[in-house]
Amino acid sequence: MQFYKEGFRGGDPDVKSAVPGWRVRDSFAALPSEVDVLIAGCGPAGLCLAAQLAQFPEIKTMIVEPKPGPIEKGQADGINTRTMEMFQAFGFGETVKRESYWVNQTAFWAPDPQNQGHISRIGRVQDVPEGSSEMPHALINQARVHELFLDVMKNAPTRLEPDYSWGVKDLVIDPSTEDHPVTVTLENTGINAGETKTVRANYVVGCDGARSKVRTAIGGELHGDAAHQAWGVMDILANTDFPDVRQKCLISSATEGNILILPREGGYLFRMYVELDKLNPNERVSSRNFTADHMIAAANRIMQPYAIDVKEVVWWSIYEIGHRLTDRFDDVAEGMDRNPRVFTAGDACHTHSPKAGQGMNVSMQDSFNLGWKLVQVLQGRSDPHLLRSYSAERWKEAKRLIETDHQWARIMSAPPGESELDSGDMPRFQKQFIENLEFTGGLAVKYLPSALTGPDQFQALAPRFEIGRRFHSAPVVRVADAMQMQLGHVAEADGRWRIYAFAGEDSAAGSDLYRLCTWLMEDPDSVVQKYRGQDEDIDAVIDLRAIFQQSFDALLDQELPEILKPRTGKLGLQDHEKVFGVDHKDAGDIFEIRGVDRKKGCMVVVRPDQYVAHVLPLTAHEALSSFFEGVFKPRSD
Repeated sequence: MQFYKEGFRGGDPDVKSAVPGWRVRDSFAALPSEVDVLIAGCGPAGLCLAAQLAQFPEIKTMIVEPKPGPIEKGQADGINTRTMEMFQAFGFGETVKRESYWVNQTAFWAPDPQNQGHISRIGRVQDVPEGSSEMPHALINQARVHELFLDVMKNAPTRLEPDYSWGVKDLVIDPSTEDHPVTVTLENTGINAGETKTVRANYVVGCDGARSKVRTAIGGELHGDAAHQAWGVMDILANTDFPDVRQKCLISSATEGNILILPREGGYLFRMYVELDKLNPNERVSSRNFTADHMIAAANRIMQPYAIDVKEVVWWSIYEIGHRLTDRFDDVAEGMDRNPRVFTAGDACHTHSPKAGQGMNVSMQDSFNLGWKLVQVLQGRSDPHLLRSYSAERWKEAKRLIETDHQWARIMSAPPGESELDSGDMPRFQKQFIENLEFTGGLAVKYLPSALTGPDQFQALAPRFEIGRRFHSAPVVRVADAMQMQLGHVAEADGRWRIYAFAGEDSAAGSDLYRLCTWLMEDPDSVVQKYRGQDEDIDAVIDLRAIFQQSFDALLDQELPEILKPRTGKLGLQDHEKVFGVDHKDAGDIFEIRGVDRKKGCMVVVRPDQYVAHVLPLTAHEALSSFFEGVFKPRSD
């Protein structure tokens, strides 16, 4: 973590210096009449987006929520490894690691062959495959995740806070103007219920759930089906003789249904998803009048010969499995050729069962994909055409999520012996779980070639930094202070691109790496110089890091290019944290771990959302320039 760049300031370094605000925040403050971005909904998607935009004082952001305040309990709780990597970029990954339950093992229980009325453990699987991520699969209250994002917002230069008790009633887009073309009607849901206000925005993002008013206003519909199966979910404090209560468990009984157990943070709390009754095709789950007692009774039937003695039901809900997806994630209908102004994210554009633990994760990845694109456009760095890529990239991933979740829900709800995966010795749900570990970890996303994702012509230079997939971190040692760390953890949720330059076998002055550094620093048409403002730091838009094959102590006395020790901030202080060596001790050699070509080295270009955009030779200056011409506009100042 770096601070003091703009001068010494005491106190919590996570609290950024406040910039004179565009809006006074107190109980009597009026809503703004114009904003750059209006976000509807304070769920995971909305708060993730707001936390990104809050870092940029030049962007006027507003986030509204019909509820009177933040949620306190319930809803989602699973944080997959990809999301934990993203949390690290926001600065609270270590907090979640400390407070959460880590899912290390998943246990599988099935009917006991000796007594079909009882269950017995039939297997265990490591939940996070070895080497798949440096971060754990964690379980923590969704309300705590909200709180952490809210902290990022209020500590940001803009001191952004939600406007509670306000929701979107309607919106209209004026195609004849580029100046705040979206007029949003907000409706009060609090003490002045029914009161309306109008706000004009350049962009609107609907993160307002499955009944999204934003989606409806742009003509979007959720298409899909329901499984006609009732499930219950409850967070409970209970005693039990079930031996695996502090492990994630998938339990299938012979005749009574299925259960998913998820231990929670704190050592005592745990969540149970309990299969209830099959519903008739035209029946709604609300008509059955299920209660928490129904769930507890069903759980005790399924878990025989074990029993649970519930001391407190912290939260519970009943739901019907549904799998639905909109046909687009923005306001541009098929056949239209214009740039989008309104977007949807999270449950506003895709819904599915909660048991695969993907809902909150995919929702946040939606807005993490969109946030940096809005920043680049609103800062004037990129053409608004860039925003078309949001729906193009995220819709394909949501469709895959729906398909996988649909299969998972069918397998979980099928009685033993009635699934297509029931052949062989391994139960169907254990097979499905193992086959989908990469997917459930959030690690299967791969963006196709586009203006933001280059071709794989030089993929062989670093085969395990796969283009289109997330940047898979590995251990390094920072040269300046011998700090062992993960290379991926240098990336923050700050809207910047990264170039990781891996040195070849020749890494002395005059080598390919040094010539790259000289070009980036001295040529006014290099990608670093061309796209930054006149008064901006050299790394304001594209942050270059260098990784050498030597250990840190062999590099201490090496003369480094100027761009690897740049002077930044108003004081012109030298940055000593741009250069890394390999870890020759116990953590492993990043060149070996990721298959980087030791003879030639390479550049790995990484997007602000941590996805690999390109792999290029260190000598490919023109190819690098050509790639970024499709991303940025030259600065006019």
